[in-house]
Amino acid sequence: MKYLVYASLIISGASIAQDAPKNAINVINADKTLLTDITSTDTHLIAVGKHGTIIRSTDGAQWQQADVVPTQVLLTAVDFSSDNNGWACGHDATIINTTDGGVNWQLQQSSPQLDKPCLDILFKDDLHGFAVGAYGMFYQTSDGGAHWQKRFLDSLLFSEDREYLNDLKENDPQAYDAETASILPHFNRIEQSASGLVLVGEMGLMAKSMDAGLTWQRIEEIYPGSFFAFNSDDALEVVAGLRGNVFTKQREEQDWQHLENVKTATINSILNYNNEQWLMLANSGVIFHLKDGLLTYEQLADGKAILDGVISNNKLIMATENGIKVKELTP
Repeated sequence: MKYLVYASLIISGASIAQDAPKNAINVINADKTLLTDITSTDTHLIAVGKHGTIIRSTDGAQWQQADVVPTQVLLTAVDFSSDNNGWACGHDATIINTTDGGVNWQLQQSSPQLDKPCLDILFKDDLHGFAVGAYGMFYQTSDGGAHWQKRFLDSLLFSEDREYLNDLKENDPQAYDAETASILPHFNRIEQSASGLVLVGEMGLMAKSMDAGLTWQRIEEIYPGSFFAFNSDDALEVVAGLRGNVFTKQREEQDWQHLENVKTATINSILNYNNEQWLMLANSGVIFHLKDGLLTYEQLADGKAILDGVISNNKLIMATENGIKVKELTP
């Protein structure tokens, strides 16, 4: 799954799928619960997590829970296309939307019968977005999420799997439907890069789209394990995941470099800091630093998994399994 630290929650959540979505419960110290993702707008920080929790802050220190969130599932990802318009996704293929900066949210999609979590969500603008997740889950919208189109990315299949499915499609449509529900690997993260969209996931999956998500092509495999994070700038691409495996590539080159790493914490998110170094947030409270090709690390005292983070006013504000953590950064 996208983040190993809550793989057990994904499994347990499947067994108690909601018959009908219920509003998230307002709780004391919502910023101390399991938080899985965080993002920023021009005016606010927004984090999401356990039992439909969504919290907002203007400074990273004081947090308020959203007024109305129409779900109690584990939310796994959040993205805003503008200061007011945002989306979050999670278990039961749930997708919710806000048009007031995260104060109130509306349900766009919930599919408990799929028994699959959405693991990441990305909007290129207020209308065009993508939601991806377990077993090749891929949804796309061109109207801000009013309608979500489910797609099966057969171009990401191995050739032998494609031949197998083509045979089933012709001779056993029912078996074809069953196989397409699980034959693709988990899609853990979707990102916008300088050269197009990038999708990374389970079993070494990396894929790219040069036409705004219309078509997808596999990138040649460089590692058989799972990737959970990708980021890039105009010069460098960085992909990372299971057991601290980190690969980098100059954007105009073809070959990836596997960086030596003595720490095996699984990496969940990659941030660029001041265009000078990369911060990689990992399980067990580990923060990797990549600068000038050298990979080093530090470890937070509480040892809690760091799922994502944002940088604001020279502070690293992190969503962790134990809530919000803030760390001062050296300019």
